[in-house]
Amino acid sequence: MPHKMTLTGSATGPLREYDRYVAFDMREKGSPSAPKGLKKSTFISYTVFVAKKAFNKTGLTKKSIMHEKILVQGEPTLDIPIDECPGEIGVICFQITVLPNKNDKEANDSNDKKEAKKEVSKAQEEVAATKQEEKQEPVAKEAKTVHPDVKQTPVQEKKAASEKKQQPIQPKGTKDVVSFDDIIVPEAFLKTRPNPVKTEEVIEFVKRTGHLDKPLTIEKETKVLKDGYRRYIVAKTMKMDNVPVVYDYQK
Repeated sequence: MPHKMTLTGSATGPLREYDRYVAFDMREKGSPSAPKGLKKSTFISYTVFVAKKAFNKTGLTKKSIMHEKILVQGEPTLDIPIDECPGEIGVICFQITVLPNKNDKEANDSNDKKEAKKEVSKAQEEVAATKQEEKQEPVAKEAKTVHPDVKQTPVQEKKAASEKKQQPIQPKGTKDVVSFDDIIVPEAFLKTRPNPVKTEEVIEFVKRTGHLDKPLTIEKETKVLKDGYRRYIVAKTMKMDNVPVVYDYQK
């Protein structure tokens, strides 16, 4: 069975288009140190072959592929003509993902902080307005407490109905909901087979509740699965479009 491999970086040459696929070159640097007595590893060049349908889904173009950071998962091949494969190793791509750059991440973090400040400010204004109303309408409050059975029953019913509508539809601890198709499964998980009995228990749980029992753990930037392969299998079996996740940040 061919060895699966993962490459990250940008294209080092122009995009080449063929009948049903496109190709581009990448390269990766080896480890900076080698065992004593051995020569240091050097750059290895790769030629990546991607189906046009999969490539078009990424939104990449002939110009942007030279500047965007991408993640490629695939298998090596020796069956490509040498004139189409200038790299030292040919790679048949099964999955290609565009990784967010540093500037976009900083912009998103800045926007998140601004939104958080707005929410805090709005909450403080609402508290201040509530206190002001309490000072100005003490008589009205006392009138409400005289007949609690008559005036507060409909309020309680509305509150109960509101709480019922707001019940979470995702498992406890969920930090985000992402598209199932965006999650990348490492080779180590693909070689394992989760316990079928426990897997069936999670499937029954989803049928009863409509959601997974726990969120999956993924890396935020790359969407690589870190934990929860059984729940990933269940989501695939139940044909779930979106799945709940928590993030495991890379150090």
